[in-house]
Parts: sequence; C-alpha cells; structure tokens
Amino acid sequence: MKRSLFVIVLVLTALCGAFRLFAVGEKTIIIGASYGWEAVERRSGVIELPLARPHPVLILAGAEAQEEVPPDYEALQAETDPFLDLYLSFDEAVPGSFADKKGRWDLSVSSASGVSPRPWTRTGEGAARFSGISGSGPLTLRPRQSALFVPGSRVGDFSVEFWLFPMSLENGEELLVWTSSRPGTQGVYGFQRIRCTVSKNRLQWIFPDFFSDPSGQKSMTLTLSGPPVIPKTWSHHLVRFNADLGLLEYLVDGRLESVEYATSTRREGGEVYTPLTGEDCSLVLGNQFSGLMDEFRIYSCYRETPALARYLREGRVETRTLDLGKSSGRLLKIEAFGGQSAGNTRNWYAGNGSLRFADHSELNFFARANNTPYLWNDVPWVPVKPGEDLPSSLSGRFIQVAADFYPSGDRETSPYLDELRIVYRADDPPPPPALVAATAKDGAVELSWKASPGRNVEGYLVYYGVSSGEYFGDHGIIDGKPVKSPINAGNRTKIRIEGLNNGTLYYFAVAAYDGQQGSGGDPPAPGVFDSTPEAGDFSRETAARPLRMVE
Repeated sequence: MKRSLFVIVLVLTALCGAFRLFAVGEKTIIIGASYGWEAVERRSGVIELPLARPHPVLILAGAEAQEEVPPDYEALQAETDPFLDLYLSFDEAVPGSFADKKGRWDLSVSSASGVSPRPWTRTGEGAARFSGISGSGPLTLRPRQSALFVPGSRVGDFSVEFWLFPMSLENGEELLVWTSSRPGTQGVYGFQRIRCTVSKNRLQWIFPDFFSDPSGQKSMTLTLSGPPVIPKTWSHHLVRFNADLGLLEYLVDGRLESVEYATSTRREGGEVYTPLTGEDCSLVLGNQFSGLMDEFRIYSCYRETPALARYLREGRVETRTLDLGKSSGRLLKIEAFGGQSAGNTRNWYAGNGSLRFADHSELNFFARANNTPYLWNDVPWVPVKPGEDLPSSLSGRFIQVAADFYPSGDRETSPYLDELRIVYRADDPPPPPALVAATAKDGAVELSWKASPGRNVEGYLVYYGVSSGEYFGDHGIIDGKPVKSPINAGNRTKIRIEGLNNGTLYYFAVAAYDGQQGSGGDPPAPGVFDSTPEAGDFSRETAARPLRMVE
C-alpha cells in the first residue's frame, strides 16, 4: 500500500537518533559524536571509551577481554578463573567502593587513596591513586576463611601481579606489605612479611621468615630486586612461586629479572621451603607510595603467561541495516573522524585517505548494499577508503558499514573512531500528476490526469477504494483483466476501470514513479497492471459514483 506522509515522518523521526540529513539529493548519515553509537549493532573486541573526546569513542578492548567483551567482563572473569584468589580492578567510581571481586578479602580504605579515571588507567575504568602520605595504610585487606593466605595454612604455588605508574620513586616508598605473626622458639612471636619497597629507583621484594621447612621449625628470608623503574610510565610486575621446585621469580614487563630458591641449598634441589601463614594476617597497599596502581591480583598458581599487551589483536564493528528510503539509493562515500590512543596520549586524525599510523595501528572500512533488509549472507563486503568516491555497485535501499580495528605491532596503541559519516544519494520520487478527473460510467469510471512534471517519469499508479484515503479496491477490470489497487497504468494519462458497482462512491488518487523500481529491475511496460513499483506522493483525491445510464 502507498505509504502515507504520516508514516514517512515516523520513519525519519526514528532515524534522527542515528543520523542527520543535509541538502537536497545528497544526504548524510552521522553515527557517533553527539548522536551516539546505537546504530553500531555488532561489536567484536571493541568497546566505547568515555572521556577521550567530548563524546564516547570506539576503541579496541583491553588485551584480557573476551571476543565479545560483555559489559560485566571483569565480574565474569573473577567468577570463572579457578586460580584467581584476589582481584582489585579499581574500576569503581570512588575508593570507598573498592572491593575484591572474588569476595575472599575484606577491604578498608583510608582518605589517603583516590581514583584516577580513563585515560590515566592501564585498563578498565579506574586505577587506584596513592598520595604518598605515611601512616595508616591507604588500602588494607584481611583474608576470609576461603582466601589463599588464611592464617595457619600451608601455601603452595602463588603469584602476585599488578600494574604500576609511579610519580617519582623515592627511596623508602612502600608499595605492598603483607604481615602476619608466628610463634617462634620458646613461644616468642615474630613477624612474617612480604615487603615491596623502593630502593634506588628499583622495586625490592623482601620475604622475611616467609618460607618454612616442612616441619615448620625453620624459616628463611629471600630477596628479589628488579631493574630501574621509569617514573610516570606504566610497568607490569609479577612475583611467582613454584612450590614443587621452591622457585621464586620476579618479572618486570614479562622479563625475568631476579630468581631465588626457597630450598635448603638455596639453589635447585634440596628440601623445599613453602609459606606457612601465621595469625592476624593483613595486606596493605600504597603506604608511603605516590602514583597509580591498577589490576592488582593474587593467584593460587604459578602464572606462566600474564597478559601484558594493552589491546586485543583486532576488533570489528558493523552497523545495523540502514534504510536509505528508496531502492534508488546509492552510497557515495564515507568519512571517518577519530584518532590514536597510546596510553594517556591522543593523536587526532580527520577522515580522508588511509587511516594508518607509523606504528602500524590502523582502521579499515567496508560497505555493502542490498534491496532487502534481511538477505545479507550472500552480499559481499566492499573495501572502501574514507573520502574517496565509491563504486556504483554500492547501490540499493539498504546499506551496512563495517570497520576493522588493528593495534600497533606491540599492541600498546589503538586507533579510535569518534564519528562516521555516510554520504549517499536517494533520488526523490517524481511529483504527483495534476488535474486528476473521474467521470462516472455504467459500472465503470474513466480517470484522466495531466502528466507529472518530474524528470524520468516512467508511469503512474492508480489507487482506488470505497473510503476516502483508503484505497483497497480489488474488483476492477481493465482490458478484460482483473486488477487490484494500485493499478500500474504505465505511461498512460487516461484509463477506464470497469467491473465497479453502480451506486457505490469510489475514491481515486494517482502517483507517478520513475525508472528505479523496488525490485531493482527495468520499469514495467505499459499495459502491465500487476506489478507495483515505488512511487511518489498521491495526487489530489477525486471521486465518482458509477450509475446505470438512461438510454
């Protein structure tokens, strides 16, 4: 049925949330920027990043994200990793909301800690910020009964890892202290600790009386030291212990920097010493430390391969099916606006040419067109370059646009997409004919009109029915053939519709159509009345009542 003006207004209103129209002939769909990313229906490995620009941008997800990156990914990860004992993502909006996502450690927060949002985080929405004020620990954690370091337990394999962004690295700064008390000889209690402190721009790990022999009577102190740490730069730190070998290692940014053996020989072989936790255990983070910490985790395993890259290897987004309104639509070009994210740095680019950076991070774009909104599987994606004219094969009423995201070679930078503009042409249908007149006959009506002044007019559709504005007539006859509304009159400007009921008032309207048909084929030949091309607006309505004529 011919679409009414009301329906057209509704369609345009619904699409306004995804795009804006410009000029006559050429029109532009805008996705992103202030219009949001609702039109991007499929996302794989790509998330929305706030705060990088005035509006959220699309960027590759963090390296540890799953392919589809569910919005509650961190909680999902905490639930599914059987070895993850403590997980502090620091993605909460305020420090008072910091929590262990595994629920095995209780956390208290002092006023000496804060939150730094993106883009200052290493990953996720927030990082813990420490002011360097000494005194009560900014973050203090105590294990519950289900935790790895619960008092009185013999610990096997374990790993401790986090990301660090120090401001200055002054001697004596203390990043981490784990403490418990254990009874020694003659009932005298001593302290058992893990301490991570700063000494000469290096992190030093000290384990006083942390490892004990199988009998629990002997203990030893081990020390690990790493390379100089660069201030105001993110670095990854991992301490891991293999209980089978007594092997204690310290890795910085994935490189092995220091090795000790918790064995009776202090080298490979001999009796292995393992942690035997004492009473009143507590873990303090950020005391007398100035800087940021992110993604703090404790595992009950020897962590082989931590995820160090900032971004996934690739990602992809695809728009939903976009309706251009007519099968005569043609995609002319796309324009992309965005930039490159490298930690806290934002490089800006604007939309034409190959969107590639010197470190090989890049965005590639694709498009496809169809005359049905459903059957896309057999329609190939066509590579397109922003700003360039597109081939005529990208024509049809419905289109989709896609973008592939690739990080730099070391996966430390990612391109981001701020705005996507889709420029297309959808020719307006020809205007309706004028001077439509209906003459009543015996069981018939003769209808005539003046030709439409539009260009490329190929013919006319005649609509009829028994109610004003409702053209559902279904029992007309032309040239001995039954016809239903609308009747394709070809390029005629006059027709006679027979088979009508005498005494019934019939209403008529005529619309012109051009050479672009809904099926994408050639316009129908004159005299073929059973096809329905797309047409323009209705003419002025006219009416006539067939009557038996007096002879």
